[in-house]
Amino acid sequence: MKKALISLCASLALALPAMAHAESDFKVTLLGTGSPNPNAQRFGPSTLVQAGSQTLLIDAGRGASVRMWQLGVPLSRPNALLLTHFHSDHTSGIADIWLTGWVDTPYGRRKSPFPVIGPVGTKRLMQGLEQAYADDIKVRLEDEKNPAEGVKVAVTEFKREGVVYQQDGVVVTAFEVDHGDAIKPAYGYRIDYKGHSVVISGDTRYTENLVKYGRNVDLLIHEVAIVNPGALKENAGFKRIFEHHTSPQQAGLIFSHAKPRMAAYTHLVFLPDPRFPVPTVDDVMRQTRETYDGPLQVGSDLMTFSIGETVEVKAFSPKQ
Repeated sequence: MKKALISLCASLALALPAMAHAESDFKVTLLGTGSPNPNAQRFGPSTLVQAGSQTLLIDAGRGASVRMWQLGVPLSRPNALLLTHFHSDHTSGIADIWLTGWVDTPYGRRKSPFPVIGPVGTKRLMQGLEQAYADDIKVRLEDEKNPAEGVKVAVTEFKREGVVYQQDGVVVTAFEVDHGDAIKPAYGYRIDYKGHSVVISGDTRYTENLVKYGRNVDLLIHEVAIVNPGALKENAGFKRIFEHHTSPQQAGLIFSHAKPRMAAYTHLVFLPDPRFPVPTVDDVMRQTRETYDGPLQVGSDLMTFSIGETVEVKAFSPKQ
């Protein structure tokens, strides 16, 4: 009888977190986990945050619109797009989300201005896109009668770290990261909701500021770069790229110091040289384990984290 009671209590302990997952309204989905490498399995860097009534998009790399619609999320849905910095692999999908999200279809139908938040330079970026697509906008206004308000852009720029978005209990804080001496501005974001928190690193080298903002969060999502040592020695371009990203060992140190409930990788920068073996996901994991032994996921496109009493991880399963 005593053994049966122990078994029942253990079963209930396992069941309770599962119940919490089912009720979670705080989800983070890795839309794109790749790099500038045009890889169909890993689209450009982009992360979708769904917290209560709010839907936020962090960066919009190549294919972000495709991944959103695979999830059944209309491109008109995000309450804001937040930019970490202005490298093209983080911004090349903006025009697609902005303009396709305006089209009168189930995946579009935006009727209010497209909200974009980012560091100084964001206005210039969006004004450039408005100029580039002026003829398209003019034609669609006349031909398709799309609502004029839906193609407008509402930009909010910030100059320093601090709270940059606050709505319905969701608080987003921008913090500075170190993406290299020439790549400024560069920011990460922390999202707080109902006593839970997520940090998204943006592109960065090892920085104590990220440890500060990521300490004891539920989920810490970090970029990572890896290259074959021989390729790094022979390829000067690889060396320059690698020096403004974070190695698995360095990321492991950040995770060890910050102690998140779950650590995860996105924006996996694999630097391939045909003369040398290309690093793998297993190599990323192995090198991270040299400095970190806690919970860790190597992200893949459309991997979702549900945040509640525990952090539940699900790979994407297409609807049949």
